[in-house]
Amino acid sequence: MRYAILGDIHSNVEALRAVLDALDQQPFNGLLCTGDLVGYGASPREVIRLVRDLEPTVLVGGNHDWAAAGRLPLEYFNPFARDAILWTRKVLDRHDLEWLGRHPALVVRGDVTVSHGTIHDPEAFDYLQSAYDAHLSFSQLRTPYAFVGHSHVPVTFRSGTAVTYMIGDVVELGDAAQAVMNVGSVGQPRDEDPRAAFGIFDVKSRTLEVHRVEYDVEAAAARIREAGLPEFLGDRLRIGR
Repeated sequence: MRYAILGDIHSNVEALRAVLDALDQQPFNGLLCTGDLVGYGASPREVIRLVRDLEPTVLVGGNHDWAAAGRLPLEYFNPFARDAILWTRKVLDRHDLEWLGRHPALVVRGDVTVSHGTIHDPEAFDYLQSAYDAHLSFSQLRTPYAFVGHSHVPVTFRSGTAVTYMIGDVVELGDAAQAVMNVGSVGQPRDEDPRAAFGIFDVKSRTLEVHRVEYDVEAAAARIREAGLPEFLGDRLRIGR
């Protein structure tokens, strides 16, 4: 089994199209999406259409998806994110908003768990960034593999006698009993690499590949500016923060 993993697209259709073009060259037989299709960017309708056409094996809801659908209070968001969520609510129709709010924050499917935030408290939408965060999630994880998003930073945590983490383009799980993997963000990377990120996980070899793809950042930033969204949301795409 080979899974393709996408997450944190954030209404960036230019990045998503570049990733889908790259995926055409990658053999896979399952698609996992770790949520946050919308928010920040200016192409929520286009992103939703493309993702729905993909028919992901697993799709979870992210905090921006839930907020746009009215399932999460806006007080938890910074002003830039809040402005983008309110704008997204205005441009999406009722059917798209209902569809965004329909997906749970965590799904277990076979040997894989998919969550937007942590495994131990998925609906709190906390970040899984440290070994301690991973320890808490491993305590609740019942599958060998888990995929999360939310931080926009690629990292893999492995369980064993201690929780360890790995970064890099190729991560081999070795003899780790369990692993929680984040492949980074399609539409708003935050690891100082502005290229769109996606992952391919091979269950047989227990190897994760993190791929990076160039896309038209200036076109995505121009859409944000033309939509009247905060210009900062376009500026950050250029530096990957």
